Amino acid sequence: MKRIFLSLAVAAAVLVGCQDNEKNVELAQEQIIDMSDFYVHTDADQSRGVSESCHSMRVLNRQLKENPELYKKMYDVEYATRKFIAAKGKPGNGGGNNGGGSEPTPDNLGVINIPVYVHVVYSNSNENISDAQIASQISVLNEDFRKQNSDVSNAPAEFAPLAADSEITFSLAGTFRYASSTTSWGTNDAVKATYPPVTPETHLNVWVCNIGGGILGYAQFPGGNLATDGVVCAPQFFGKTGYVQAPFNKGRTMTHEVGHYLNLRHIWGDGRCKQDDFVADTPSSDGPNYGCPTYPTVNCRTNDMTMNYMDYVDDACMYMFSEGQKSRMRAIFQSGGARASMIN
Repeated sequence: MKRIFLSLAVAAAVLVGCQDNEKNVELAQEQIIDMSDFYVHTDADQSRGVSESCHSMRVLNRQLKENPELYKKMYDVEYATRKFIAAKGKPGNGGGNNGGGSEPTPDNLGVINIPVYVHVVYSNSNENISDAQIASQISVLNEDFRKQNSDVSNAPAEFAPLAADSEITFSLAGTFRYASSTTSWGTNDAVKATYPPVTPETHLNVWVCNIGGGILGYAQFPGGNLATDGVVCAPQFFGKTGYVQAPFNKGRTMTHEVGHYLNLRHIWGDGRCKQDDFVADTPSSDGPNYGCPTYPTVNCRTNDMTMNYMDYVDDACMYMFSEGQKSRMRAIFQSGGARASMIN
């Protein structure tokens, strides 16, 4: 009997030891994912005496107040994103003279195509933009996200090695046109409530309408309510032909807003130097840049990547995503990711 008891004791000890080892491995894996710097609420609602062409962060702040559960959803999205990047390897820091960086984050998804529904909501003939203008915007998205835009060659030597082909494309799935007596829709998602998105689980929905207040556009980040999922853009900043208005007449407003839709933050992290956009190879900055800044523009003791699509510069002066941003965007399409249903 003693031998039997001893055998059982040894087996139990081995089992407990194996379980402890598994727990230690799991704990070690959990510790790899550092979420200590995660934040959602930003200082976007604090005026700095300058205009905000993109209202995505203000909209996010409003949504967080209306839905306290959104913070947890966005935390989970960020955790999954960081877990994917940690497993595959992060691009290096691009702040050095040699540009830094490493090979693009590998995954097995290949080129990802996003089907797009465009909802044209108009109160006058100018706002009822042409099919040609819509086609020009789809073309710009494909060029910018595939690094096929000719102006990417303008990137300074410091950042040129980091310019990324995100391997994401866009195809027009359909256009809906709605005549409306509403002349200004604002940013409270009223246009989405009036003209709901179509299968937002699998399609990017875009509303082209007059937002008002000089606002170019706004987007919803992954993790938000499907009933309001998508991008809103003013007609005069949509595409590069037809009813467009300089200096935002090259379709880059949509490139910027779709970046938010695919989980990219503003390049300055919507805070001061200590805030971050959660991308390793985009230097810290103290705030947005406007117009066409000269290079180098220095903030937070590093050169700003002013030519990044996620800054506020004029369309003609933004022309790249970074490898780190590519990794963030592609992470949300991975199995279990916030937008995995778009390709599965």
